[in-house]
Amino acid sequence: MTKIPVISRRNTFLFGLAAASSSLADSPIQASHDNLPSSLNWGDPAERARIQAAVKGSSGNEKVYSFFRLHIYAYTHKGNLVPLVTMSNLNVGYWKPLENGNYGATIYEAGIYTKFDSHEVLEEFVNPITKKKRKPWRFLGGPLSVEIGPDGIVTGAGATLKPKPMQIQVFGDTVMLPTASAFSFPNPITPKAFPEESSGDIIYWDSHYVFFANLQDVVNKSISNVQSNIQFQNLVSFHPWLGLGGVDGRSWGRAYGTKVSSLDQIPDKYLRGLEKETPEIFDIENWKEPVEDYKEYIYGSRNGIHIIDLQKTL
Repeated sequence: MTKIPVISRRNTFLFGLAAASSSLADSPIQASHDNLPSSLNWGDPAERARIQAAVKGSSGNEKVYSFFRLHIYAYTHKGNLVPLVTMSNLNVGYWKPLENGNYGATIYEAGIYTKFDSHEVLEEFVNPITKKKRKPWRFLGGPLSVEIGPDGIVTGAGATLKPKPMQIQVFGDTVMLPTASAFSFPNPITPKAFPEESSGDIIYWDSHYVFFANLQDVVNKSISNVQSNIQFQNLVSFHPWLGLGGVDGRSWGRAYGTKVSSLDQIPDKYLRGLEKETPEIFDIENWKEPVEDYKEYIYGSRNGIHIIDLQKTL
């Protein structure tokens, strides 16, 4: 049976948490801090771990919300980008300090598609390239455990995802924590069996992520949950629900978001859609079983959508 990596289609937030690989001595995340403010104390491994956790989640024991709007386009190697849909994406992380000096989180997420650059939840999608109607997918992902240390995410030798480390940047009073991820895996939805849904024999994923925070907040050890804004781009093989099988290209996504102190800070028009379509994200106490978006689409029957039977591809 084809093995599907434990990922979520929109789980780039989790990749963004991974600001470095498991390599330590040669990692750019610690390689040079000569041009950084001394107040950042980036040469101290304990401070590197605390700062990354505080900016991306929390260095304390608390729940952290992050909300994004992700605009998704089709790039077909000709002409300009073709607007497709927009996503409202909510992440909920439960953070805590670990006994080994690192920081851990258990993260859940949910996402719903809306009309492009609109709050209106998609009930039906007419693909602008194929002109065919498709049933929009709503997804859930998690729980996923993340551990952050001085040099980013802690991964084992067999980990599927190993984001490339990038140097921290400080411009004026703004701290920027960037990362880049790239990976690929065999597509379980084969072109032969599912010509309308399959994006090809291989699924490709490239994601570039940046967290922005205020320097004074970052160096303040009394602030466990530093307010940060988040921006990322994705270049990803077309998701099967879009029905772009046989179309050469990938989806290109541009997202912007922020950590919010409470759900009340999310605009009501977006929050209402999430509450209606993905109520599970608001009832995590009863979220008992792991949910992986891609496997859900292949195997499941959630939201009344006709789902592909993976066995037909094997």
